[in-house]
Amino acid sequence: MATILKGRISLQLKISASYLAILLIVMVLMNTYPLVVSEDLVFQSKCASLLSAAASLNTAVSGLDELTEENVEQALTAVSVAGVSRAIVSDPWGKVLYDTREVGSAVGRYVFYNELVEALLGNSTAYSVYKEGAFHSSAAQPVLYRNQTIGGIYVYEYDTQQASLLENLSSTLLSISIAIAALVVMLSALFSRQLTRRLESLQAAIRGVREGAYNQRAILSGHDEFTQIAGEFNDLVDRLQETESARRQFVSDASHELKTPLAAIRLLTDSILQNENMDNATAREFVSDIGQEAERLSRITEDLLRLTRLDSGIAETAKLVEVAPVLERAARMLRPVAAEKGVELLTVSITGAEAVATEGEVHQIIYNLAENAIKYNRPGGCVRVRAEPGEETAIITVEDNGIGIPPEELSNVFKRFYRVDKARSRAAGGTGLGLSIVNDTVSRRGGAIRAENVPGGGTRFVVTLPSVLRGEEETL
Repeated sequence: MATILKGRISLQLKISASYLAILLIVMVLMNTYPLVVSEDLVFQSKCASLLSAAASLNTAVSGLDELTEENVEQALTAVSVAGVSRAIVSDPWGKVLYDTREVGSAVGRYVFYNELVEALLGNSTAYSVYKEGAFHSSAAQPVLYRNQTIGGIYVYEYDTQQASLLENLSSTLLSISIAIAALVVMLSALFSRQLTRRLESLQAAIRGVREGAYNQRAILSGHDEFTQIAGEFNDLVDRLQETESARRQFVSDASHELKTPLAAIRLLTDSILQNENMDNATAREFVSDIGQEAERLSRITEDLLRLTRLDSGIAETAKLVEVAPVLERAARMLRPVAAEKGVELLTVSITGAEAVATEGEVHQIIYNLAENAIKYNRPGGCVRVRAEPGEETAIITVEDNGIGIPPEELSNVFKRFYRVDKARSRAAGGTGLGLSIVNDTVSRRGGAIRAENVPGGGTRFVVTLPSVLRGEEETL
């Protein structure tokens, strides 16, 4: 139980961890990508705007052959550039000639801002950064006269308004992310709990079946994969229950069948041992009966071994077997039995009947069916065995005009140890396994068998075996 509980909690943790991992990735993307894109757009806008402002100032002083404090101030007096916090004009050596900042003006001093240095080297440059709740943006351009750099223009902007908008966006995204996270956590807990409850139901059913409760069923509602698994499980348990019932019945029947000849042998031997004055003729009769019971016990054992091999799936490689020679060989072996019972045995073989099996299997099918028809026939009766080709099949028919089988019993004749007339079957020496062996052999080779009553009395068994090698048999 602890192992199952541990596995269930582990599954819940795995599911929750998966949801949380996805949630974390989504939250990171939601709170970074839009902000990064927005910052990039603002940066591009700021750089373009400041370069445009620097170009406007550059245009105003572009006609001067030399920059001085007086002519620069005079040239820029009427120039107004919106959105610029500070503008500086310097000579070629970085000395400030013009500064729009009133407090802390740098006129007369040397400044070496990176952008301004680049401009004095002849390059236009712009830079923008977001820090401390504001956008800090700057741009610079060289002032040229006859392709010579005679100074530089530097503009700077300190913007908290768009920074505030960006912070509001970040705060909004964070609030949305938290709300989504809470919702996902609740839904993941709900879904994982529902999932584990369904698994728990399956586990309970599996534990019940493992402990031998074959009436246990997994009850799940819905139309998802778990419901399908539960249905497959229930079908499997049904088959297991049928198999277990058949196994128990088989063990019970086998024990009973084996016990009967053993009890007879024990009784006969006790009779011989306890009767000291038994004459030789009676003793020989008892010993003969013991031999018959031992032979019957041997037949039961051999049939049980055959069924065990069939159940285990052990089978020889199939090949195309000509049915006619096998039929004639089986008929030669059965004619003395038929003559002893006063039954006529007739055979008909049509050329071309071939079956995918082994010679031993075809012989056993014909022999068991024909022997069964002879044993349960009446004196003066007739048994007909016919082999003919069908459409990609070989058809074997065994028909008699004997006592027949009640219609309600036809569906049971292939069950193991089943007998229509138990007393008569044992008297005839049957084990109750012959038809079951035939049925299992035919089914294993992909064929079919049916039993039917013949109008006027008697029984007909029709066996159909494939006559074309297919699948793995073709490569053998």
